[in-house]
Amino acid sequence: MSDLKQTPLSALHQELGGKMVPFAGYSMPVQFPLGVKKEHEHTRNACGLFDVSHMGQVRISGPSPAAAMETLVTADVVDLPEGGQRYALFTNNEGGILDDLMIVNHGDSLYVVVNAACKEQDVALMRTGLGAEHEVEILDRGLLALQGPQAKAVMQRLCPQACELVFMQHARFEVLGSEVWISRSGYTGEDGFEISVPAGATEALARWFLDQHEVEPIGLGARDSLRLEAGLCLYGHDIDATTTPVEASLSWAVGKSRRVGGEREAGFPGADVVLHQMQAKDHRRKRIGLVGEGRAPVREGAQLFDADDNEVGQVTSGSFGPSVGAPVAMAYANVESADRGTTLYADVRGKRLPMTVSPMPFVPASYYRG
Repeated sequence: MSDLKQTPLSALHQELGGKMVPFAGYSMPVQFPLGVKKEHEHTRNACGLFDVSHMGQVRISGPSPAAAMETLVTADVVDLPEGGQRYALFTNNEGGILDDLMIVNHGDSLYVVVNAACKEQDVALMRTGLGAEHEVEILDRGLLALQGPQAKAVMQRLCPQACELVFMQHARFEVLGSEVWISRSGYTGEDGFEISVPAGATEALARWFLDQHEVEPIGLGARDSLRLEAGLCLYGHDIDATTTPVEASLSWAVGKSRRVGGEREAGFPGADVVLHQMQAKDHRRKRIGLVGEGRAPVREGAQLFDADDNEVGQVTSGSFGPSVGAPVAMAYANVESADRGTTLYADVRGKRLPMTVSPMPFVPASYYRG
């Protein structure tokens, strides 16, 4: 653990009784004394505070950062309005996903948030791909996520103006003497905010949130079960460099202007593969949701079989969904076996457990859209 990087909240996590584990090169809390299940339920019913400072925060500046960024990602960045936030994918020449990320138009620059495990490769990719005229600056900032149905009530006390944002909007505010950047977004399916704050001010802000009666600290365990119920991918598990956006059921992350016939058709790595799959629909597998019976969770790596005992896929994320009240999983399956309502059988230690192909998210999203 001594070789691991620390977030600005590492000491606070330990003070709060967090159980620390290695994650993406950082020492991170997997749970607090409340426990994973109660942390999950508290976020769904009230409000949870997550430390996501391990993620990479980057500023891109230069003569035309949006147009330059479009050469690396699937999203429409040029038409992103100031204060807008958009989900995007870095792709390779085969159309595989190198990472998923968030892009914000800061007006004079782009603010980009990438996954912790990928941030070194992502920064190298941007520095090489965007050219010498664009600066790619790694920011020394903490990142907090305030998530849950009572997040707005909490934010109203701290920064009422932030409550005027709607889902996937972003703005800068003065809070507790620091400039903070607030997005109305998150990774749980609940309404909430992600707050970027100067590293040295992160602990004071976290303590303010935790002093509010609605808020509990939440660890990686509940973060994972919450995002799974929300049907959201975890890079390196549900998406990777061998998976295309179409196979991953993420075609919506290819901007309309980047599609066949769009104003700026293609222009990103692997566009020929991705756009062909979108047009021809000839991909052989796709990401699906599965809901099981009973309470036994079906974990990542479990093989899937059809009723005729043919192997048809593999689970990439799986857990018992506390809010669903049943085992839930994401998986890749042959397209012939991916129709909603199909029963597939997961091999769990030699026992075949029935699971039904189901729509995602497993829990209805509660994003605030105004």
